[in-house]
Amino acid sequence: MSCKVLVVEDEIFVATEFESLLFDLGHEPVGIASDSRQALELAEEAELAFVDLNLVDGATGVEVGRALAARGITVVYMTANPAQLGNGVPGTIGVIPKPVDNNELRQAVEFAVAVRRRTENAVQPPRRLRLFGSAAGTPALA
Repeated sequence: MSCKVLVVEDEIFVATEFESLLFDLGHEPVGIASDSRQALELAEEAELAFVDLNLVDGATGVEVGRALAARGITVVYMTANPAQLGNGVPGTIGVIPKPVDNNELRQAVEFAVAVRRRTENAVQPPRRLRLFGSAAGTPALA
């Protein structure tokens, strides 16, 4: 079950590696956004987004994730600063701390796709993915 995925990440090496992994998993990356403007422009095509907190235009990732979720996009934060999210952002799945290895990233993508497709009970989230609220069982996330 392929998904259109937006990568919101200002570190180009991290972003291109993730994009390559998405291709390998059979998903369709819709682009890499390094700032909030690019993220919102590319959102039109996305079903799923992985969002870093600190982007080229500052600490705009929280608001980017909130805006993407409001558009019906399934959002997972991926950051070295998970504490900046406090108790979470309503409408988003959760946060996975960086650095993330490829196996854990695969699991995070599989879980996010399952939440999007409302089949999350069949897929376990990666151990380090901190879910917000009852995200694993919340159909409103998709």
